[in-house]
Amino acid sequence: MEEILIISNYYPPEKGAAANRIEQLALKLHQNNYVVSVLCPLANYPKGVLFPEYRGKLFVEENLQNIRVKRLWIYPSNSAGIFVRILSVLSFSFGLFFYLLLKKTPKKVVVQSPPLLLSFISVLILSLKRKKIILNVSDLWPLAAIELKALKVNSFSHKISQFLERFIYKKATVILGQSNEIITHIHQFFPNKECHLYRNYPDFELQDFELKTTENATIKLFYAGLLGIAQGVLEVCEKINLEHLNIEFHIFGEGAEKTQIEKYLQNNSSKNIFFHGMLERNDLINKLNSFDVALVPLKTRIYGSVPSKIFEYSALGIPILYFGGGEGETIVKENDLGWIAEVMHFNPLNTTLKEISMIKKSELQLIKKRVFEHSKTHFNLDLQIEKLIKTQVF
Repeated sequence: MEEILIISNYYPPEKGAAANRIEQLALKLHQNNYVVSVLCPLANYPKGVLFPEYRGKLFVEENLQNIRVKRLWIYPSNSAGIFVRILSVLSFSFGLFFYLLLKKTPKKVVVQSPPLLLSFISVLILSLKRKKIILNVSDLWPLAAIELKALKVNSFSHKISQFLERFIYKKATVILGQSNEIITHIHQFFPNKECHLYRNYPDFELQDFELKTTENATIKLFYAGLLGIAQGVLEVCEKINLEHLNIEFHIFGEGAEKTQIEKYLQNNSSKNIFFHGMLERNDLINKLNSFDVALVPLKTRIYGSVPSKIFEYSALGIPILYFGGGEGETIVKENDLGWIAEVMHFNPLNTTLKEISMIKKSELQLIKKRVFEHSKTHFNLDLQIEKLIKTQVF
């Protein structure tokens, strides 16, 4: 059996799309007869605090579902302060550098990017050791940082980030991009680089879809995921208008805006918005069976970004109200997965919510069934992995 290493900044028991994505890749490669190991930090995301089972430890090696997971020490933080965040990244980068330099690694290594510094260090050492580097690009940095106004164009940090970005693209043997926009961006600099589309399809699939119709029941809209600046859920709470509509808005998640959202809802209890905190992944999936429409927002249109929630909710038979622009909007529209509202324009969003509130529950259930059936045939992770293996990407 062939060995393969995955290097990632996130891995379960951490929560979120990034950790789920890497776990799915690891498990699918294992199912296809690879011996898979993962190199990552001690679990701390999203709270920026080490999970209890990893506190006081510098290195942990464990077996999770037949995946050998090696965790290196990190100074954890989810602070908004840039210097604290840099210290956190550097702490793991230091250990990663010496681990890759001194330890034996398999011939094939998957490197997750971003974070950019960690992927740079990994690609640098692995290229010196002549390994096959499979770079998995899920977001475009520093371009996304510019669009989110976390970096200034042509600043020192921007120029350094651009150098790191071009380096990893150049040295990677093959690149996986989660969107066509990512692949287009990379080919602007390296037209001949081998790139493959690798969507963030979910690793769960319902075997059947059961219609449950209760006419006149309230339509349940929900958001589930990271409550960060990029998602803009706080602003959605402030500007969404559910007055006189047959809609409730439910929020599940954790992140930087959590406290502000809770405080806002305490002071605006009449808005028909409910906050539930973070749930375990399986508990959340079971809970969402009773919900009707998923809101997928982004604060700004981020080039290259396609939220994995699009594919996850489709697999559950949940139509999407997409509020993020870009390629994600195109996917929702072309696959008829729900509704589109122009990114961060709240008048069109509220108009669309009014339209949804007028849909009969029986009609909504038929929409859900259509989305579910479409997902089964178009968003299949097993087929995607098998194709990449046949083309010798892995």
